[in-house]
Amino acid sequence: MGLIMRLSRYFLPVLKENPAEAQIVSHRLMLRAGMIKQASAGIYSWLPLGFKVLRKLENIIHEEQLRAGHLPIQMPILQGADLWRESGRYDAYGAEMLRMKDRHDRDMLFTPTAEELVTDIFRSHVGSYKDLPMTLYQIQWKFRDEIRPRFGVMRGREFYMKDGYNFDLTKEDALHAYNRHLVSYLRTYERMGLQAIPMRADSGPIGGDDTHEFLVLADTGESEVFYDSKVTDLSFGDREIDYDDRAGCQGVLDEFTSLYARTDETHDEALFNQIPEERRRVARGIEVGQIFYFGTKYSESMNAMVQDAEGNNVPVHMGSHGIGVSRLIGALIEANHDDNGIIWPEGVTPFHCGIVNLKQGDDEADAACDSLYKSLIALGLDPLYDDRKERAGGKFATMDLIGLPWRITVGPRGLKNGVVEVTNRRTGESEEMPPEQAVQKIHAIYAAI
Repeated sequence: MGLIMRLSRYFLPVLKENPAEAQIVSHRLMLRAGMIKQASAGIYSWLPLGFKVLRKLENIIHEEQLRAGHLPIQMPILQGADLWRESGRYDAYGAEMLRMKDRHDRDMLFTPTAEELVTDIFRSHVGSYKDLPMTLYQIQWKFRDEIRPRFGVMRGREFYMKDGYNFDLTKEDALHAYNRHLVSYLRTYERMGLQAIPMRADSGPIGGDDTHEFLVLADTGESEVFYDSKVTDLSFGDREIDYDDRAGCQGVLDEFTSLYARTDETHDEALFNQIPEERRRVARGIEVGQIFYFGTKYSESMNAMVQDAEGNNVPVHMGSHGIGVSRLIGALIEANHDDNGIIWPEGVTPFHCGIVNLKQGDDEADAACDSLYKSLIALGLDPLYDDRKERAGGKFATMDLIGLPWRITVGPRGLKNGVVEVTNRRTGESEEMPPEQAVQKIHAIYAAI
């Protein structure tokens, strides 16, 4: 058996006490569960458990972006200032941009967003409408020098983000890219076990005419949300969408944005009052993504032109689309926790299940745990085996804190009856069954995702 997934050899620096600096649940639980460690204000090191969840989210995003026909690239974290001066944003962006000079006295900046850089890539290599449509995206670290970073990864200065950029010949084509991104984001969030409500928003420093942001309802959200309660019944489900089907993508956007849902900046009290009173809701929301159509704002200022079918040089229509990957972890915890700790949805859990040995050193219990571990691994699952010589209560508390959705508990008493105990973290319900049946149960749960 590999040692890396034995808890006695895993680096999991859990804390028993609540950190004084943590103001919200997700920050507190991420620190207590040994997921992150603060390096400086708003900047964190990601420890093994946190990094594992980060990679889970990243993989889901990649899969859904590729499904939608988008192309992954990787752009640098540091950018030269010249492109930003060309677009007119270098002086306008504000103090959130971290600026510096290199040893040759050239102005540099730590990337807060990458519209200029990706536009330069496009204009250097694409010159014909025949190469369109095109969407390039990356998942990369960004930096915005927040004046008051707080709430852990929810409002940090350094953050991990998926940012995508579409290039299209016409506004109609670009709006289809916009709708395509909305569909892909809905699929992405649902796979993560989140219900993210899309609502029209303010474009902010990115600019543009059309923008929707995606919010997860949570008490610690930074935005006040006014909405029709029926919006929380919407689900993308198992429906299959052809991303080339313009009417189909438009239909999804219309369905998911037809019910009233607005943030502070776009709230319309008169429209809100038209909703039946029993369905009016006011809550808080956490922004976890945003999509923009901004037309030719960057292509005109940066001369990103293509030749159309008639031979005319025309500026491309663009949009950008972001998901805050590191921020998503905070949102997931805010929406999925109880007094004992985190409750990961199955789609994003760092380990598929935990194995707890109630009597480490007992030959029969040790052998049963080893067998369970190997059987789960053979089925492509990723268990975490708590093989520490610690009391049962401490092992259960750790498993509850780190939030694995399922736990298999093994002890001499149960083994005498040929059973182990399988516990659902979310409901707390337990069921005794033979070890082989426990393995099949866990496998069936994840095979259905």
